[in-house]
Amino acid sequence: MEDFKIYYKDEYVDHKVYRELAKREKNEHRKKLLQSLSEKEYEHYQFWSKYVDDSYVPKVNRFFLFSLIILKFLFGLTFTLKLLERHEKYVITNYKNLLPLLKEKDRPILESIIKDEQEHENFFVSQLDERVVRYMSFIVLGLADAIIEITGVHAGFLGVTSSTLIAGIAGLVVGFAAAISMASASYLQARHDPTKKPILSAFFTGIAYIAAVTLLALPYFLTKDMLYAFTVSLAFAIIMIASFTFYGAVVAERSFSREFLLSVGLTFGTALGAFLFGEFLGGIFGIKQYISF
Repeated sequence: MEDFKIYYKDEYVDHKVYRELAKREKNEHRKKLLQSLSEKEYEHYQFWSKYVDDSYVPKVNRFFLFSLIILKFLFGLTFTLKLLERHEKYVITNYKNLLPLLKEKDRPILESIIKDEQEHENFFVSQLDERVVRYMSFIVLGLADAIIEITGVHAGFLGVTSSTLIAGIAGLVVGFAAAISMASASYLQARHDPTKKPILSAFFTGIAYIAAVTLLALPYFLTKDMLYAFTVSLAFAIIMIASFTFYGAVVAERSFSREFLLSVGLTFGTALGAFLFGEFLGGIFGIKQYISF
């Protein structure tokens, strides 16, 4: 059957991926976990070999393997493995459907493989304990708060001034002050969590905040068209939201679309409210004509 070839290749590819990641892992604990995963996948691969013609030789796409190595370098091992294992629910369902089609003596072996896929690999991944995962909540906090707050500031200035320079500077000033405030709050919060270091928590929150603020303010220094600058800045905000939402969805095994739509909705709602308030203030005080250079 063609399905057998697919599962035969999948297990082989997973075996090779874990082995390559293990070779590049410096942490001995994580290296051993990866080697264990690789060995498990090799056992699964050998099981399926009896259902596949000897002439079929599975191959690993080098670009796919290289991409996973880059992801591991950029976002950590936990994210990479969770991303790799996202298809496991589909595979497990198919394995269960295949049980009646196998020889009776092989069914217990496949049931054991299903158990491995359901329990063992998730257990191994949970033991990785990477710093980037432990502090990801602080990074996301900094990014999310910066995106909502600074997008609101820029939207508010649409109704106050037509000067992109003033709007950009305002975003930076507000963002810098808010970054210090958020970093301080993260420091105090981490003091009550023995698994977190307060200084690192504050650092990750503050850096993420300042990075987001800088990117959101950048368009205002590159053009004098206020609406164009706001549109580009909003596009950057959506890209950042999609990025950290996808990361969180993979690591925490949540729905990406639900989290993404919620975050985007909050950002647009804040922007609309700030814009209307800016228009209100601009109309009352008539300051738009004085700061439109």
